[in-house]
Amino acid sequence: MQNCEVLIVGGGPAGSSCASRLVQAGVDVLVIDRKTFPRDKTCAGWVTPQVFEVLGVDPDEYATSRVCQPITGFRTGMIGGDEVGTDYGHVVSYGIRRCEFDHFLLERSAAPVRFGEAVLEMRRDGSGWIVNNTIRANALVGAGGHFCPVARSLGGRDGRQLITVAAQEIEFELPPEDEARVNVRAEVPELYFCEDLAGYAWCFRKGNFLNIGLGRLDSSGVSAHVQSFCQFLRDRGRIACAVPERFHGHAYQIYERIEPKLVDDGVLFIGDAAGLAYPQSGEGIRPAVESGLLAADVLLAAAGDYSRGHLAPYAQQIRQRYGTPRRGAFSDYLPAAFLRFAAAHLMANRWFTRSVVLDRWFLHAADPVLSLSRPTPVLSAT
Repeated sequence: MQNCEVLIVGGGPAGSSCASRLVQAGVDVLVIDRKTFPRDKTCAGWVTPQVFEVLGVDPDEYATSRVCQPITGFRTGMIGGDEVGTDYGHVVSYGIRRCEFDHFLLERSAAPVRFGEAVLEMRRDGSGWIVNNTIRANALVGAGGHFCPVARSLGGRDGRQLITVAAQEIEFELPPEDEARVNVRAEVPELYFCEDLAGYAWCFRKGNFLNIGLGRLDSSGVSAHVQSFCQFLRDRGRIACAVPERFHGHAYQIYERIEPKLVDDGVLFIGDAAGLAYPQSGEGIRPAVESGLLAADVLLAAAGDYSRGHLAPYAQQIRQRYGTPRRGAFSDYLPAAFLRFAAAHLMANRWFTRSVVLDRWFLHAADPVLSLSRPTPVLSAT
């Protein structure tokens, strides 16, 4: 039986951020993940400067041996409609490869990791947890993404009103002969909204890697929408290269309509396991990192008493950071035809595109960098 103070299930950005802060404070942490890192992760793959800042990572240093594509603008529009170019004149985001980014963060955390281990069984043992009959932990952190076994076992996926996005994506390296056949500027990703406003698609070049994907609230027919989008890119002259036929699928819950379960006795849920992806863009990396850091601080403040009452401040901090999920949007009550008409005109408006779609929905430019105090060292941890 391996003993630890905190067991983190999932080694993605949420789990590794939480682990890193706990390790810095001297807490005995163990991370387990059913995959072996580095591993592929379905994701468009870009992060804002605020993410690098709160992590204390220099983008230039990170880029010395990894893909870190500066983004200075976007091309946006409706699939099949007009397009608008937005040039910021400075770096507003970075394109990364999740296989590299996640591995980097997990190694940087300096936490011990057990790879290739799925959670098959978990039970309470007094005030702690027994996992797989081989690990005993005083506190448990669910960080395993949308299908996190901790969240599923402890009711984190209960509720019929949960809003889930289904997405398909492919990221592949362009052979030298195909690089000139992609008419997409690396520093200007392209975003296109579906005509029915139930999702959006992207085409994003990161050096000699190309990422194409689409996500929708309506999971039916996603593959057909993806193929239609690829044809749209060909028709518009964006791509003339071969695209792999097999796209990778994934799902995630957005932070909308119903407040997710975040806390239980001896357990916290973070990142996609908590359903914290931004509603408009579906981005989950920044909420994952921030929730992991907030969870770590609450665990440290609990000083070994991980009862629900002592962990409750985490849920309060999440609400303060991201607001209370909306029960229903005004657009829910408007006719679909009117929404399509309005969206087509708004997406063609440069002010709306930059100020609302990009600054507010995708970049969250007005959200300050998460403020954290220096973690208080723990003198002893069991």
